[in-house]
Amino acid sequence: MKLIIQIPCLNEEEHLPGTLADLPREVAGFDVVEWLVIDDGSTDRTIDVARANGVDHIVKLTNNKGLAAGFQAGLDACLKLGADVIVNTDADNQYDGADIPKLVGPILEGRADMVVGDRETDSIEHFSPLKKRLQKLGSWVVRQASSTEIPDTTSGFRAYNREAAIQMAVVSKYTYTLETLIQAGKLLVATDHVQIRTNPKTRESRLFPSMWAYVRRNAVAITRIYAQYEPLKVFMTLAAVLFLAACVPFTRFTVAYIGGDGAGHVQSLIFGAVLFNASVVLAALGVIGDLLYGQRIMTQRIFERVRRIELQLDVPPSHYEPGAKPTGQAPTTGAHAGPHTEEREAIQL
Repeated sequence: MKLIIQIPCLNEEEHLPGTLADLPREVAGFDVVEWLVIDDGSTDRTIDVARANGVDHIVKLTNNKGLAAGFQAGLDACLKLGADVIVNTDADNQYDGADIPKLVGPILEGRADMVVGDRETDSIEHFSPLKKRLQKLGSWVVRQASSTEIPDTTSGFRAYNREAAIQMAVVSKYTYTLETLIQAGKLLVATDHVQIRTNPKTRESRLFPSMWAYVRRNAVAITRIYAQYEPLKVFMTLAAVLFLAACVPFTRFTVAYIGGDGAGHVQSLIFGAVLFNASVVLAALGVIGDLLYGQRIMTQRIFERVRRIELQLDVPPSHYEPGAKPTGQAPTTGAHAGPHTEEREAIQL
């Protein structure tokens, strides 16, 4: 059994050593524990620091692609490097690495395919009251969309078994946390959560330059993802609201018309017609969105099958570079050892 701990990084030269020092090299239930760093276009010495601190694998993106793209590239590389379980953590050492055995526990016990670490955000001192309320609201919305019971949906401290990782396909340009959780709820992925500890704050978040940016971006992300996965519910609800609103001016015109003053209330008729047309358009968008959602699920299943074929053929990870080799570890190539790897090396020679 192999566990790979992946860490998405962007200019983390200063904080990466502390994060790596907190990570375990041995975890009960696993024969091998390896570290992988995803360098998302860093302009500092992040890669050099990673190698100096014993990181086994590096995925180096040419330029900054964003956290979601880095996470997806890391999952792809971990799978192709033979990981049976993948743990994702942050480079700012927000999460306590000593909780990794606890995080992977439900997977090893066969109770879950994906486990999310619950930070218990109400107890985090540097979170403002507004941020805590937004965390609760956002997590509630995601739970409704995903049909899961995860209390801390924005936590990046997560564990995936091989089957769950194969099914994940992140298309968001902003964050992976919400989308992968909703995908898990829609797919054959059993989810669970465990309480985890957090370390003292080391730096400000780079995803959110301000509280209002945090509110705006999370609101947009949640709305967009929810509409992607529940289009019929979203657009039909909006259509119903506009239809009820259209009934108000229609009623006003009807009453006036019966009373003989219909000509003086034509504007109510026009306004009601505009609202009614808008509700019809929204209802049509809901039907179209539902059809597109069906196509999305089919595309995701095709992606899953393509990924399985790539793993069988030992296709090497993209943008892969070897890290520092721990003492006594056999050299590895871009993919985990296997017959196809040996054949490919023989052909290259």
